[in-house]
Amino acid sequence: MPLAELPDYQAAKLDLVSLRFAPYAALTAGLLWLGLAAAVFIAPRLPFADVTLPPGLVLVPLVALIWFVAVAWIDGRRRGWALREHDLIYRSGLIWQRTAILPFARIQHVETASGPLERLFGLMRVKCFTAGGMGADLSVEGLDRASARKVRQHLLEQIRDEDGMDDAARGEDEEAGG
Repeated sequence: MPLAELPDYQAAKLDLVSLRFAPYAALTAGLLWLGLAAAVFIAPRLPFADVTLPPGLVLVPLVALIWFVAVAWIDGRRRGWALREHDLIYRSGLIWQRTAILPFARIQHVETASGPLERLFGLMRVKCFTAGGMGADLSVEGLDRASARKVRQHLLEQIRDEDGMDDAARGEDEEAGG
């Protein structure tokens, strides 16, 4: 296919992930950095610890906590996805932006998943696997349950259609040759 005929992924209209994803992302980022701040604050006060930390050091993880919670929240509001005729697009990231495009023809397996916090927020992930990968090649995070199930079903139908066309094409080739 000539380069000029390739569809422009930047022109694709992306659907934003669920509004519940931003607070979920902020909470998960916050819990991580809150734990670090607590460790820095508590460690020098343990009876067996012979550690003296500068008094202002506890501010570093607290500032990081605020920064990463804010970044996670904004990123959570900007993430988007789209199903096009032949592929799935997922955009994420605020500082390090990532756009992943996965052709349906490469997908071999699709599943939905959700952890305890995701379930608390009513969220699911759609995980797409291709041949030879050890893990999901694309994970669309932040979908509400209904959207995740619809996306999964659509992808499974596309996979079946691709397999059906491949089988039909193989049958025609065998008939023509034999």
